Amino acid sequence: MDALIPGDFWVASGHHLCDRDAAGRLVATDDLWRAFLARPELLPPEEACAAERALFDGLRDTPLRAVPPTEIAAIADADARENWQVFLGFRDRVAQHPTLEAAWIALFRAGVSGIPPIFLQMLTHLVARAALDGVGDPFTLRAGELLFRTQRVAIHQGAMLLADEEVLEMRAADGGFGALGQLMVEAGAPPREVELDVLSEANGPAYAGRSDAHDMALDIAENRPGQHGLARALERFILHVFGEAVTIRAVPVIEDRDWNWHVGLDAEATAIANDLWHGKKVKQARLARILWLGVLEFADRSRVLPRVAGKPIYLALAMDAANRLRLKPQNLVAGLPLIAREQAA
Repeated sequence: MDALIPGDFWVASGHHLCDRDAAGRLVATDDLWRAFLARPELLPPEEACAAERALFDGLRDTPLRAVPPTEIAAIADADARENWQVFLGFRDRVAQHPTLEAAWIALFRAGVSGIPPIFLQMLTHLVARAALDGVGDPFTLRAGELLFRTQRVAIHQGAMLLADEEVLEMRAADGGFGALGQLMVEAGAPPREVELDVLSEANGPAYAGRSDAHDMALDIAENRPGQHGLARALERFILHVFGEAVTIRAVPVIEDRDWNWHVGLDAEATAIANDLWHGKKVKQARLARILWLGVLEFADRSRVLPRVAGKPIYLALAMDAANRLRLKPQNLVAGLPLIAREQAA
């Protein structure tokens, strides 16, 4: 199915502003940093002081130039000073690494406290775009949106529909209601119907042209293409970011008395899987929040911790009590049972 999608996808990620190294990983350019600077959080408002405007203009000309503390201290507005300190700290941490993928891993290993979520989302968007470069299957690409976009879930007439939360909220706000699916747009509110196309074989070729709108719902019910697309997206992401070839197959349940290792792909799934692994009773209503389970196997078993080598690694994805799904690909950083490369050597 890798020939279904004509044209580019996720253009808004800014991937065209990056260079590539020999392995296909992303190398930041000055133009990419200018795109970060164009965020509304950093654009100086009309009332900005001369010092802030000078800082912004200087960074726009030379995005990686050193900024002495005195230049920040000269900014009159305290909130603006903090914003610039945060951005420059993020910029410098990313710029320490040869690729954006290496920076992504390093950030989550060291801790991302103090980094605005929007910057982490932008970085993850770029990394996910690079991971899926060359993929033509629209179900894999739409599933890849879960890596950086929050979803709302609706289980409706045998379908398990995922729809972009931001799009739903915009559609609800402007009255864009229609006939498809009862998708919760507010926690605790009665279901509202919001019209979104569900990705299918018929409309799949249109995905690329609509990919930046995030306006196609994905069905990940058992044996639907979206269920398998999520497995393929995770395979590509792990190969690209960690350099590890894996195979992932979706499964309906975990039936393994020797369950050895699992990775929750979000906070809810992590909590549920941990409770089950420790033998705690989990109420059926909470178990029903599990939306997707996968079994991961590494191609190179020598790269896996000895006690896990040759055994399946289970992946779990769940929605929260408000039918919200926030996949956290960073959970793979600490969650995959890999031997450090220096140890493996």
